[in-house]
Amino acid sequence: MNDDEAEIRRLIGRFANAFDLKAWDALEACLTESLATDYSDLRGTPPEVMARRCFVEMRRAALERLQTHHLSGNYEITVDGGRGRCRTSMMIWRRDSEGRVLDTHCLYDFDVARSAVGWRIASITQKVLWSDGDWAIHSGIQKA
Repeated sequence: MNDDEAEIRRLIGRFANAFDLKAWDALEACLTESLATDYSDLRGTPPEVMARRCFVEMRRAALERLQTHHLSGNYEITVDGGRGRCRTSMMIWRRDSEGRVLDTHCLYDFDVARSAVGWRIASITQKVLWSDGDWAIHSGIQKA
C-alpha cells in the first residue's frame, strides 16, 4: 500500500468515527468545501451538491440522539494525481434510547481530492444492500 492509499484509508476511518463520536467538527474537516452526495437508496432523496457545513448539520440533526457504529472494510482505492476514488463496504448500526435499532449494510463510493492539508472527500454515493430494523428511528429518512 502506498502513502496515498494509506492516507485515504485513514480519511475514511476519521469520517466514519466522527459520526460515532458525534465529532461534528472532525466530520467537517474530512470534506471539501462543497461535495456531491447520493444517499437516495437510504434517504429517498435525489442526489445533490451541498456545502460541507450543510452536510454536517443534516447528519447532526438526524443522528445526534442515536448511538451509532460505522465499521468499514474491503477498501478498493485508486489514485490518479490529485484525485482518487475509494469503494468500501460499510456496516452501520443505529440504536435509539428506547433500544430500537436500524442496521444498514452498504457500499460507499467516495471521490477524494488532495488539498493543501491532505485528502478530503469530494463526493459520496451510498448503495444500500439491505437494512434491518425500525426506519422510524432515523429522522433523515424520507421513505419507509
